[in-house]
Amino acid sequence: MSSLLITRLRQGKRTLPFPDGEPNLPDRFRGLPAIDASRCPPGCNTCVVACPTDAIAINGSLEIDLGRCLFCPECANACPEGTIRFSREYRLATSNRSDLVLNERQTLTLAHRLAGDLHRILGRSLKLRQVSAGGCNGCEADVNVLNTVVFDLARFGIQFVASPRHADGLLVTGPVTRNMHLALEKTYAAVPEPKIVIAVGACAISGGPFRDHPEVLNGAGHVVPVDLFIPGCPPHPITVLDGLLRLIGRIENPATRSELQ
Repeated sequence: MSSLLITRLRQGKRTLPFPDGEPNLPDRFRGLPAIDASRCPPGCNTCVVACPTDAIAINGSLEIDLGRCLFCPECANACPEGTIRFSREYRLATSNRSDLVLNERQTLTLAHRLAGDLHRILGRSLKLRQVSAGGCNGCEADVNVLNTVVFDLARFGIQFVASPRHADGLLVTGPVTRNMHLALEKTYAAVPEPKIVIAVGACAISGGPFRDHPEVLNGAGHVVPVDLFIPGCPPHPITVLDGLLRLIGRIENPATRSELQ
């Protein structure tokens, strides 16, 4: 027993100070893509062709749909001019699907807190039922890790529950396969009003690499209304946590925008 206590003392506090302190992200972390169109040669579409999910398009200017983006390095590796690079910006969650489509002239409009009565009812204690709607277990694993001592999600009043009848909303991962369509609808219906839905990962937002496959429904938004979009493949746990805390108003950003860096 004494050896356990000594070991615990040596370990010190294991919970991250986030959001009071900046997170220590891994060296290979790829965050918000930054576009420098001035580097792009006229008529070049190398990055568009290289993208495996059609997340990049040229519509007057170069655009990236973060809802489709896998944050893989294919576009950056394919472009000889360095038009696209990945920053260290981990704050990616938005309240609207359209806000995830960016060009070099735009900044990312970050998620806002729940409005009015929703915030009054759910802002201090949020219970979520996680639904894996055909996911590969990548997003599921990074959501589950939020329950560990390192992130300690419960200290913010956010917990995962076993039954949708005990939940305030759903956290959906996966592209929503046809086999999960009815299950997701019934799970959503079982959550009492008022309720919210959070889509985590490219699959839950757009279908990800499975988009337009006949056996998937291209994300949760085609089945249930979504209140928070957290892009990534999978999103880093800090990205998920940041989005959840913005939703309940624990992180307030007066500018509500994150500069492309």
